[in-house]
Amino acid sequence: MTNVEEFELLILGGGKATLAMDMAHAGRRVVVIERGLIGGSCINVACIPTKALVRSASAAALARGREMFGMRPAEVEVDMLRVAARTAGVVEGMVNDHRRLFAESGFELVIGEGRFVAPRVIEASLPGGGVRRLTGERIFLNLGTRAAVPDVPGLRATAPLTHVEALRLERLPRHLVVLGGGYVELEMAQAFRRLGSTVTVIERGSQLAGREDPDVAAAVLELLLDEGIAVHLDTLVTQVMGRSGEAVTLRLLQGGNELALEGSDILVAAGRVPQTAAIGLEVTGVDLDASGFISVDDRLATTAPGIWALGEAAGSPMFTHVSLDDYRIAKSVILGGDRTTRRRLIPYAVFIEPELSRVGFNETEARRKGISVRVAKLSMAAVPRARTLSETRGFMKTIVQADGDTILGFSMLGAQSGRGRCCCPSRDVGQAALHGIPRRYSGTSDDGGRT
Repeated sequence: MTNVEEFELLILGGGKATLAMDMAHAGRRVVVIERGLIGGSCINVACIPTKALVRSASAAALARGREMFGMRPAEVEVDMLRVAARTAGVVEGMVNDHRRLFAESGFELVIGEGRFVAPRVIEASLPGGGVRRLTGERIFLNLGTRAAVPDVPGLRATAPLTHVEALRLERLPRHLVVLGGGYVELEMAQAFRRLGSTVTVIERGSQLAGREDPDVAAAVLELLLDEGIAVHLDTLVTQVMGRSGEAVTLRLLQGGNELALEGSDILVAAGRVPQTAAIGLEVTGVDLDASGFISVDDRLATTAPGIWALGEAAGSPMFTHVSLDDYRIAKSVILGGDRTTRRRLIPYAVFIEPELSRVGFNETEARRKGISVRVAKLSMAAVPRARTLSETRGFMKTIVQADGDTILGFSMLGAQSGRGRCCCPSRDVGQAALHGIPRRYSGTSDDGGRT
């Protein structure tokens, strides 16, 4: 029997390891078991590479439109090998930064596959062979999620791209078919269109960006159409044939009519699946919900004594800044504080151009909850900064309590909205708490809106 090594804190799943670094700096004995994704999904397969790819696509679009800024037009040729190398270089630099920070903090990093073999014992299978068994006075699960592929006949057999593979492409898809109109799909569709692909988006719902107000969704649709992206709404994919990366055929059902669509590549970004299966949670007493997410209370405690969960696999909205707040709650648990997930306010941004950002309620959510509101809208054409950027598309929209001046929410589709330049109303949304309006974001962003 392998000896069980004891630590004060044991964390299964590294992520950015902020909790581990903080507690190790404070003199605690901390061990982190991580499969090998140093820095977590944000740095490796989500926020950072997405923003890097979007930046390259934006540069291509700006170069093609240089005439409006007083420069002579010129041909723009995109080299996807260089685009991919730039994205990979940004990721590598941040991974190396985290390796250094991990080492400087003093916690022990175990690279391996972790699995519970007893209620409070995790066995780590090491890449070079052998195992280590570890336990902690407190155990934190930071398991993350993986991309889901919808159960469409023939889809898996085509080997479709998820956003992970799309971010690493060293070739330009001839015709990219994007399944879904959520946040990640919007970012990828616009980016690859600007890089030179023909792009078609297929959405089974009646609008893009299904969590947003209809007027916001309509403006986003107009953006995509203006850039030459074909969009099919209220459309169901019934069958897929072929091989993604070569040639694919999709059978569609739209308004009772059957259609066929041909493309070269398929991209799916249909939500995220928690990585909670096959790691022995059944021996711990940790309960999962029907979708496989870990059940936690507002202090992130699981149903098993001495075990907490944080981040995406615990059902927290899938944003990096929410994981950071989960860290603050976990730290509060360790130090005897009282921080919780109750009434927390979660802003987010989608990195299309112009950017889409929101905090608090939108008009649809407020009315669904029976809250009477007033709505104020301002076209981006009225914003001097937008005019100097020659990016006047979009608008700002503020949701105000009908019988008072409490700002309940703020949406903005406009230039640089994700940078907070025009989002000062968001600080007033906190006043909603004084009127009994819940501040925690009610849904999980399973399709990846990010800041």
